[in-house]
Amino acid sequence: MSVAERPEKAAAAAGPERSLGPSDASPDEGVVEDLPSINEKAVEQLTEGLISHYLPDLQRSKSALQELTQNQVVLLETLEQEISKFKECNSILDINALFSEAKHYHNKLVNIRNEMMMLHEKTSKLKKRALKLQQKRQKEELEREQQREKELEREKQLTAKPARRM
Repeated sequence: MSVAERPEKAAAAAGPERSLGPSDASPDEGVVEDLPSINEKAVEQLTEGLISHYLPDLQRSKSALQELTQNQVVLLETLEQEISKFKECNSILDINALFSEAKHYHNKLVNIRNEMMMLHEKTSKLKKRALKLQQKRQKEELEREQQREKELEREKQLTAKPARRM
């Protein structure tokens, strides 16, 4: 029985004196009057039938939802593990970048060390050369001084000396 048919039956039950139009009564009018005539045993049986009809589907839905929830928990844990793996990969990339940078600076240090050794060798050679030049100049000056002394001595010897009379 549809809701539209109920007002007509309610109007027919009320008698010929009263005719219901579309604006006179609500669709639920008369339902309250029908309630006491419903058998409680019938309501209980209908309720049990309704429950027995929908309960297995609801229980299956409940177990399916529980399984989905468990699967979601497992999936979330797996995602967290994957995220931690990606973070670890990023940290490994950072470590690789640090090692690469350390290698670069190590090479720079080796080059600087080699240049310093080369400069040390050059300065040592220059010091030796400067020492040899200084020694050579001193030797030349000593030779010149000795040459002057010889020339002065020779000049003294060549200079006429008055003879001594005795």
